Amino acid sequence: MVTVCSLLSCSSSKKNTGTKSSNRVSNDAVPKLITRTSTKNIPARSINTKNVSADEFVKFAETLVGINYKYGSADIKKGFDCSGYITYVFNHFGIKVPRSSAEFTNAGKTIDPMESKPGDLVLFTGTDTTGWTVGHMGIIAENDHGRITFLHSASGGGKGVMLSSMNSYFIPRFVKVIRVFPIK
Repeated sequence: MVTVCSLLSCSSSKKNTGTKSSNRVSNDAVPKLITRTSTKNIPARSINTKNVSADEFVKFAETLVGINYKYGSADIKKGFDCSGYITYVFNHFGIKVPRSSAEFTNAGKTIDPMESKPGDLVLFTGTDTTGWTVGHMGIIAENDHGRITFLHSASGGGKGVMLSSMNSYFIPRFVKVIRVFPIK
């Protein structure tokens, strides 16, 4: 069983919010997500996903829920930061990707969040939402009519890899969704 909750991201302070309850988006409310443009000049990136399916990618990513958070790490034995987690999942399939979340800014194709699918990547700012510079990221696990859940590694309370929903913490930090896997 996977618990859905909200914690601080990998580029956040180490302060624990103390929130223990689930922060699921209610069944009645679909959050309004506005795609943002980063002001940072990041080169476009192409990611060759080979013959790996998005479903296979997400299924493996889900097996890592519970791995500890470790800033700057992509080592399963030490734990992951957000981009280290993404890197580890892609590397499992022999897919080369950028190492930092900011380097994903112009990777893949920008997708309307309502059209997102499992395997798409969701990009967020760090805790400073004023510049729209990507500082956190996750893997979309589900999009149920706009109610998006995603896998990511969160620093808050050192919880690590977890499944979260779009909520009042993530919605203001949302930058965009990118697609790197072809639709079949």
